[in-house]
Amino acid sequence: MERVLLNKVRYLVEQHGYDITVVTTDQNGRAPFYPFPEKVKMMDLGINYSEDNTKGIFTKIFNYLRKRRVHRQRLTELLMAEKADIVVSLYPSESSFIPSIKDGSKKVLEIHYCKYFRLQYGRKGLLGAIDRFRTWQDEQIVRRFDKFVVLSQEDKGYWGKMHNLEVIPNAALFMGENYSDVSRHRVIAVGRLDYQKGFDRLIEAWRIIHQHEEYKDWTLDIFGQGEWKEKLQDMIEACGLQDCVKQNAPTKQIGREYANSSMLVMSSNYEGFPMVMIEAMACGLPAVSFDFKCGPKDIIRHGVNGLLVKNGDIQGLADAMMHLMADEQLRQRMSSEARKVVETYSEEVVMQKWMALFDEVAEGKENKDLKEKEESKESEER
Repeated sequence: MERVLLNKVRYLVEQHGYDITVVTTDQNGRAPFYPFPEKVKMMDLGINYSEDNTKGIFTKIFNYLRKRRVHRQRLTELLMAEKADIVVSLYPSESSFIPSIKDGSKKVLEIHYCKYFRLQYGRKGLLGAIDRFRTWQDEQIVRRFDKFVVLSQEDKGYWGKMHNLEVIPNAALFMGENYSDVSRHRVIAVGRLDYQKGFDRLIEAWRIIHQHEEYKDWTLDIFGQGEWKEKLQDMIEACGLQDCVKQNAPTKQIGREYANSSMLVMSSNYEGFPMVMIEAMACGLPAVSFDFKCGPKDIIRHGVNGLLVKNGDIQGLADAMMHLMADEQLRQRMSSEARKVVETYSEEVVMQKWMALFDEVAEGKENKDLKEKEESKESEER
């Protein structure tokens, strides 16, 4: 998400002169992984929700409620001081109270997950009831924003008819002149090492592939970091895949890694919009993906620029990868089609949608301010 935000901010600041402040909660003294333009004001509220991730459930709940109060107080003070025209929220923890902050700004919510992400765990009993309640609660929260932005047409359909709902996908970021010729016997996967990205499912599929002698010269490289790193490494070794499956740290040169691969595989349990997919396809990689919620069916044309597999079908994922591994000409045809993704998801196309939304929201704010001034003047005259 940080890279998506960076490129959006960079475009608005450098090409259109926007005055932007980026507010974070969990930097904890760390510099951003990707440097933002000098003109952008960076402010961290020092909430640090993430430091409680490994603590017990009761401590986590207590600290979350305490930190949320501090979060609201500090963000309110900041917004009242900044007097922004438009505030865009990307963070679930603040979305419930941002519309209540009376700083004069218009409020926009952009979510990077699908509506049903809380239900993807399939939890039963009390936890399942909580997940369903919070999903219902999400529906009430998003209606309070002036604009609510989702990333895919699929997700828009799940939210239903809302007066403030807009679809603006992520843009295909420029990867430089990094294009794959899809000749290398290498598969790439990119993402955080956690439940959402489902790399345990990918490793299970690779175990099936490794049983076929003709594919033993193929390798799988996973790029990412996260709390599942040790779990996934244990799984790799338990399956005897340590010679062909490797976990790698995140890299700022991911375009080069795409160019040195022959297909992208996505095994996620859920997404909002798979940014990695359009990046890799822009570099010419065919994509093999579970048909999870949300995004793949918006991007992949099955059999044309990639392959879709029923979500959770491990054997099907392995079969789809082997289908491409066995046919370099098919990979080349799909590669050519995959690169066309930039026509739909280019930065210029996507950012024009954002600027149109900002103009619409700002015009509404100006009309409201003018009306309030006129009413105030009439009141004084009386």
